[in-house]
Amino acid sequence: MKLKENSDMKDSLKILLGIIDDHDQTFLNGQLIGENGGMKFQFGNGDNTPANSAYSVYRKYAISITSKAIKWDAENVIAVRVFDQLGNGGMGVSQKYSISMIDVLDFLKIDINESPFNFRKDGTFSKKVYLKSSAAETQSFSGNFKGEVTDNLSGKKLADYNVFATVSSKKPFVFEFILPSFENITAKYSFEVENSKNSFTEQQEVPFLLTPFENKEPKINGAKIFGVKPGKPFLFTIPASGERPMVFSIANLPSGLKLDATTGIINGTLKDKGEYKVKLMAKNLLGETSIDFKIVVGDLIALTPPLGWNSWNCWGLAVSDEKVRSSAKALIDKGLINYGWTYMNIDDGWESERDANGVLQPNEKFPDMKKLSNDIHGMGLKLGIYSSPGLKTCGNYTGSYKYEQLDINTWASWGIDYLKYDWCYYSEIFPVKFDNTWNVKSKDPKVLAGLKKPYQVAQKAIAGANRDIYYSLCQYGWGDVWKWGAEMNAQSWRTTGDIEDTWQSMASIGFGQADLAQYAKPGRWNDPDMLVVGKVGWGPKLRNSRLSVNEQYTHISLWSLLASPLLIGCDMSQLDDFTLNLLKNSEVIDINQDALGKQAVRTVNTPDYQLWVKELEDGSKAIGIFNMSGSTKKITVNFKDMHLSGVKTLRDVWRQKDIGKFDGKFETTIASHGVHLVRLY
Repeated sequence: MKLKENSDMKDSLKILLGIIDDHDQTFLNGQLIGENGGMKFQFGNGDNTPANSAYSVYRKYAISITSKAIKWDAENVIAVRVFDQLGNGGMGVSQKYSISMIDVLDFLKIDINESPFNFRKDGTFSKKVYLKSSAAETQSFSGNFKGEVTDNLSGKKLADYNVFATVSSKKPFVFEFILPSFENITAKYSFEVENSKNSFTEQQEVPFLLTPFENKEPKINGAKIFGVKPGKPFLFTIPASGERPMVFSIANLPSGLKLDATTGIINGTLKDKGEYKVKLMAKNLLGETSIDFKIVVGDLIALTPPLGWNSWNCWGLAVSDEKVRSSAKALIDKGLINYGWTYMNIDDGWESERDANGVLQPNEKFPDMKKLSNDIHGMGLKLGIYSSPGLKTCGNYTGSYKYEQLDINTWASWGIDYLKYDWCYYSEIFPVKFDNTWNVKSKDPKVLAGLKKPYQVAQKAIAGANRDIYYSLCQYGWGDVWKWGAEMNAQSWRTTGDIEDTWQSMASIGFGQADLAQYAKPGRWNDPDMLVVGKVGWGPKLRNSRLSVNEQYTHISLWSLLASPLLIGCDMSQLDDFTLNLLKNSEVIDINQDALGKQAVRTVNTPDYQLWVKELEDGSKAIGIFNMSGSTKKITVNFKDMHLSGVKTLRDVWRQKDIGKFDGKFETTIASHGVHLVRLY
């Protein structure tokens, strides 16, 4: 009773349970007081219960003080029921749990995510911060709103604002500031309620742009080589940045292919194996440009890693025809197609049941897959799809078990270009056993054969399809899949479990690829999972990536050095300036799309930093210097650690400028978890 009597607002009891993953039901004295959903779970009663995604989310429940669930001045029992799918779920054991009364601050929020940072070419940025109230409409709050911007490296305060603010549920308080753009600065916002000691603070990193703004003159970006099989449909869009309108042309275009001079889309078929050397040209009112380009007709496709988008990390099972179309439109409108981003991949959640002939039907969210595919192709993009070799997919939708050939023929008839084939419920057909490090015990030939079998079945089905379908094995690296993925004629294979948008997850996955370089080559790629930049969340409720600004530069740099598939996982319609700047650096993309197809190797591995070296087709080398520590470090890079000697020209890849000539070594200062990506000539 004292808890209630001593509170400022005698309104509700608040219970904070910390982080729970994935789905919980919380009871107070036997009465259900709250529930948060995971994906689409199959509970003990066999019912499929749809709910919003709630991976690793803080649970906070409020109960009115008049609720009969509360026993004032008596013992109260809280029980939490946690559901999970495929392991790793539960309550965070290191979290702080609390029971308190609702107070003033529970009605107030500083929203730092409603408005993005907007960057201008003059080197300044603007940012709006919203102070919001969820109290009754008749109630308002006043007090001091403060804003500070600080240089993290020097500790110097760059800006200091202090204004009087009034906020109600009808009228939020909006504060906007404009500042020069610097690297490694933090913005801090606080609000102190008038005539009260109650105050709260939010802070965030200010993103900084390293990629120079796009020029208006034409520039052709992306891969310089393209593979297709004889007689299979050819689709390639010339990725050229610059002001529109733009006119495209090709010298020595082989017979069987046709170019749309306005869009840069090339399609048709080539019957005979061979290499065709052509020249791609783009022209606008400000200039013209050209590059040498090679078309290879043979047994391999995906001669460079795929660039595109996948629906899972933002929409989860809520993916729909409308969301795919809007994402494709955003990819084009925001200019990513001009840098080679072309795949639009539908993940789990599109499937329904099979008809009388066994043909798998799309659900109500996808009224016409063939039309969707045709429309995506008409935009110059490609369409991907998802399935599982099991009876069910990860989300409990219909899988492809015993219908592999029929399914792949169906997808080919729709015009599908990419298949992500996810193990999931195939474990019900072939149970897998793990060792104490969660690796599949694959030394037994029978186990290895069992791991390969479902992918061999799909491989044969794909070989009989009437179009090229990129084949992506998704089985989390079990049985050292990188050693046999090429036997399945797969273009890529997942080497790890699912990535999350945390440093621990991204770093352990990315830097864990160090021993796999020998297995990557054109048409055969190690896949450390999708990108976790931008707004993600695995369902309808999205949030900004939890990776810091420097960690996101590390993420894109490392995946490019690894020659990994680059699949954007965020909501394309909410791409902000910073995320676009990450994804539209032509020189970073060049490293990923290099025709030599080499994966970087790690040559230095210390607690403070790692050094990764990637050989490139022109004889230069791409170097990633990664600060693994929790503080800013000055790092000396010795050429001998990269098996180099003599004088070399260094080019800063993110900033797209030469640094200078260096003999034997160079020094660089890198922020915590940051990267310096350079090219040595």
